[in-house]
Amino acid sequence: MPVSRLHERYQQEVLPWLKKELGYPNDMAVPRLEKIVINMGLGEAKDNIKVLDAGLAELASITGQKAVVTRARKAIANFKLRRNMPIGASVTLRGEQMYEFLDRLVNVVLPRVRDFKGLSSKAFDGRGNYTLGLRDQLVFPEVDYARVDRVRGMNLTFVTTAETDEEGRALLRQLGLPLKD
Repeated sequence: MPVSRLHERYQQEVLPWLKKELGYPNDMAVPRLEKIVINMGLGEAKDNIKVLDAGLAELASITGQKAVVTRARKAIANFKLRRNMPIGASVTLRGEQMYEFLDRLVNVVLPRVRDFKGLSSKAFDGRGNYTLGLRDQLVFPEVDYARVDRVRGMNLTFVTTAETDEEGRALLRQLGLPLKD
């Protein structure tokens, strides 16, 4: 199986740089990207099930992998939400697909975001993981503008093996994510 361009860059350049910069004794201790989780909230699916199908199809075309329906864990009367109602879609990318998606995100999608000045470096969770929110799915070239019924946002979570935010920040910066200081 061919290795993606970003994965090859990680192995050739990023891994030795992080090992030297962060002072790790061996390659296996160096932080790496574990997975990318993409979530799309489809709360209006409780009233119209066709919204769910459209959201699943869009996520599948964006990621190249079938999306999973996320369901409500408990009932909330104020939102007219019952337990196990479909309320979103999710995709978890690992391995080569993850590196391909990150490469496309950095080089194609983020430059298409309106008024883009870099990503906030404050969105780390304290354990080296980073979450990014996108306001609409139209920044992805795979989404056909004519077929979109409603603009929906999504969250992208980059899960790393880094133990601190500084290590995660260094890793994601080296992989090409344009983080602001």
